[in-house]
Amino acid sequence: MVPVKSFMVPKEKFVTVDRDMDARSAAALMRDRNIGSLFVSRGNEIIGILTDTDMVRRVVAVGLDASKTPVEQIMSAPILTIEENRTLLDANDLMASSHLRHLGVARDGKLVGMISVRDLVVFLTNLPRK
Repeated sequence: MVPVKSFMVPKEKFVTVDRDMDARSAAALMRDRNIGSLFVSRGNEIIGILTDTDMVRRVVAVGLDASKTPVEQIMSAPILTIEENRTLLDANDLMASSHLRHLGVARDGKLVGMISVRDLVVFLTNLPRK
């Protein structure tokens, strides 16, 4: 089976925002970049992930003012990770059991990438058909 590192988005390509950015600006950035998640940082350290689901459940559904809500308040943290040499099936199983659509990818416990359900779908749709 294919290792997670073959389909991960490397850390160098992460779209990262400062923890003080407001949720409305973060939502606009996700829309403009056509992405479903942003990484939240404090200085050079990634401290969490903000997903479109976080926005719906933690801002819209509870009536927060998105222009006054910092992303640090609504992000998911810590980021659940899977080691880079584990298989895509392992990643799928972990996402399913944890009810997550994004996983950090780690090398020796250090975040080096991210894989999403969308990445798994791309892989599966490119498998040869019988």
